[in-house]
Amino acid sequence: MVVGLGNPGNRYEGTRHNVGFMALEALAAAAGCSFRAQPRLQALLADVGSGEERLRLLLPQTFMNESGRSIRAALDWFGFDPAALLVVVDDMDLPLGRLRLRASGSAGGHNGLRSTISHLGTQDFARLRIGIGAPADNPAERKARTIGHVLGRFSPSEQPLLQAVLSEVQSGIGLIQRQGIERAANRLNGFVPA
Repeated sequence: MVVGLGNPGNRYEGTRHNVGFMALEALAAAAGCSFRAQPRLQALLADVGSGEERLRLLLPQTFMNESGRSIRAALDWFGFDPAALLVVVDDMDLPLGRLRLRASGSAGGHNGLRSTISHLGTQDFARLRIGIGAPADNPAERKARTIGHVLGRFSPSEQPLLQAVLSEVQSGIGLIQRQGIERAANRLNGFVPA
């Protein structure tokens, strides 16, 4: 199961914080699939592929801070354990254009990951962080501008780089399926856009 983290609703569409949603929407669109509402999971769900190759794509509709509730419900519903999970999330500590795939780890200050860890009772699930850049280098200025930054949209000049990243994420998810996290991490963590 691949989960994209973001906030539901038109107000948040296209924001930096919703890059996890964007990645899964691009993956579903490329496969000719669409998301459907799953109220019992508090999420939108799409299936890509079939049989052993099938991926369940989940977009929690609980808002970022409560993402774990939807993820827990989906894992229970499908009978998956956290080892079958990949969470795709934004990361302000990485510049736009950089990716970081890890098999486990802390929340790193991300509320969506914090909620997921809390509801699953473990940090042992894969996560793919997509760099969105920081609003400033100075810690005080960065803190003051964080909310506006993560809830802001990518600029027109950033769009080509964003599209290259989303395309690489799509390829990377296929690589994870075929070769596993470690092999995929070698490629994704070394990704440098043209």
